[in-house]
Amino acid sequence: MSEAVIRTATTSPALLASLDPLLREWLPRQRWFAGKGRPVTGFSLVAATAVLPADGQLGLHHLLVRAEQPRTQGDCYQLLIGVREALPPHLAPALIGHIEEGPLAGRTVYEALYDPRLTEVIFEALRGSQKRIGELCFKRSPRRPRMESGLVPRLVSAEQSNSSIVYGDTFILKLFRRVLPGVNPDVELPLALEREECRQVPAPVAWMFTEVSQEPYVLGVLQPFVQGATDGWELALDMLAKGEDFAAEARALGRATAEVHTALARALPSVTLGHAQLGALVDGMIERLEAAVQAVPSLRPYAPGLHSAFTALADLAAEGRTWTAQRVHGDLHLGQCLRSPAGQWSLIDFEGEPSKPLAERRMPQPPARDVAGMLRSFDYAALSADPPMPGWAHACRAAYCSGYAEIAGADPRTDPVLLRAYETDKAIYEVVYEARHRPDWLPVPMAAIQRYAT
Repeated sequence: MSEAVIRTATTSPALLASLDPLLREWLPRQRWFAGKGRPVTGFSLVAATAVLPADGQLGLHHLLVRAEQPRTQGDCYQLLIGVREALPPHLAPALIGHIEEGPLAGRTVYEALYDPRLTEVIFEALRGSQKRIGELCFKRSPRRPRMESGLVPRLVSAEQSNSSIVYGDTFILKLFRRVLPGVNPDVELPLALEREECRQVPAPVAWMFTEVSQEPYVLGVLQPFVQGATDGWELALDMLAKGEDFAAEARALGRATAEVHTALARALPSVTLGHAQLGALVDGMIERLEAAVQAVPSLRPYAPGLHSAFTALADLAAEGRTWTAQRVHGDLHLGQCLRSPAGQWSLIDFEGEPSKPLAERRMPQPPARDVAGMLRSFDYAALSADPPMPGWAHACRAAYCSGYAEIAGADPRTDPVLLRAYETDKAIYEVVYEARHRPDWLPVPMAAIQRYAT
């Protein structure tokens, strides 16, 4: 299969035209599609490569397409399109449709990530000496000179904003589906942490990208796969269901978070946030609150109390208080943490909040932002239990902050105004998300809103 990779050509725009009616139906159904609730009116081609030209029985096309939707500039999505004469039964869930006209008339197209023969092609490109295939570029870490071949790929089903392929329980490839131009922190930060020999974050082995108008688009990153690991969310829910104490794990997770923060502070520049910078930060929080009240009217009675959480932070800044900001994870919660069978915690998925521009995700932030995200995650786990267990969340929050202080030298709870502002901002985001995507979960963040508003 790897020999076929060499036979490449740029994909004709006519292919996108023939795919258009199929993609309008298929794309909005994907979990990682960010534009739900608005119709897709068309597509524009950003970049394309025939990784495996479909002049034989099997083809693979890599596309970056911009989905055109009303009242928006449209997001750019990475698509990997497989091509066959007909799909075998085991690939039926991957079906996109049958092409009626154009260069692939009469062929069947499908989501290539379901097909091990095609995901093997991507892996061979990442591990091989060939640095470019059409518009696609591949780079391997100099610290990983050799990678074994013949690893059996499998698609990971539990994904939302991205897609992942595990290769032989040795590597995991995360493919970004909604892509943006610029430096992606999911490659940048783990590489910086590797230089600091931070053991709490798996280091990138290889990554793939393309360039459009001289701007890089990071498309995927290959990392070591932590065999037998359990993500923090699943572990917390399991221990909750069994009535087991999670405080020791929360303390260890707090230590791991602080290890990552201290390593990032060594690796990358920090800045001081004064009155002007804090004013801009607070303005952003207030704007998100106002937008959330418009989107979810049930927030309105709590808006004055929530607003006070932000103005209290602005008042401290006006009095001359400053804070140190540095690079942080940016979207930390239990599901972004892995516990190995040996009990070691790792932090993963450093891309930040996928809905935000890359430049905003890469801005230095107070470490309290990550801490607040994890504290909210403990609340989520406790309140999703039957019956809810707020005391469990309280114990986990205390243990996590204590563990963090053991490494960082300062307990996040000693800065309650900053922590409250970030927790409030996060809870407001959660309310909007749940109202749009999971209405049954809305009571969980609303319970926090009632707390933060008093």
